[in-house]
Amino acid sequence: MMPSKNLTVLLAALAATCTSAFVAPTQRTSLTTITTPPSPTQFFAEAGTAAARAGEISDEPEMNPENEKLPALKGDYDWDAEFAADANWITENVPGKMVLSELDLAAQVTELSKIEDRFRKVRQDQEYEKARIIGFVPMAETYNGRFAMFFLVVGLLTELWTGITIPGQIEEMARVGGFIGVDY
Repeated sequence: MMPSKNLTVLLAALAATCTSAFVAPTQRTSLTTITTPPSPTQFFAEAGTAAARAGEISDEPEMNPENEKLPALKGDYDWDAEFAADANWITENVPGKMVLSELDLAAQVTELSKIEDRFRKVRQDQEYEKARIIGFVPMAETYNGRFAMFFLVVGLLTELWTGITIPGQIEEMARVGGFIGVDY
């Protein structure tokens, strides 16, 4: 009994810290109506078997209920019905408001989908180029330049300390490595 009471107090405190500024006035709830959520086993017992739930999912694309030849619009939400009771919600004589037909909306959705696909491909190409580490990639050129500058500085410092020029150092490395002056 004690954990349930603590849970109720915790939920009440959590609900008190959350704001309801963006919720429509008809949807606001009070703190006294907080109830414990149903357990997952109760939820799935009421929902039926997995086969029954899977049978409810359709593989067909959703179509617009007003015109069966057009696809359903993503995010199509009736904001006017949602805020009809709000006195500040105006829908008539709004500056810049455009009324489009279903065909215009479907054409816009199609064009926006094409743009979305194009930018998705560009993003995927960029991610692929960033992930590459072998071959002629920008990071390899950066490393090559850094190594060249590092070993140029090392060669100049070695020349300063030993008095052997950079070509002399290369000749010495070739002799030590056995590339020149080998007597067999």
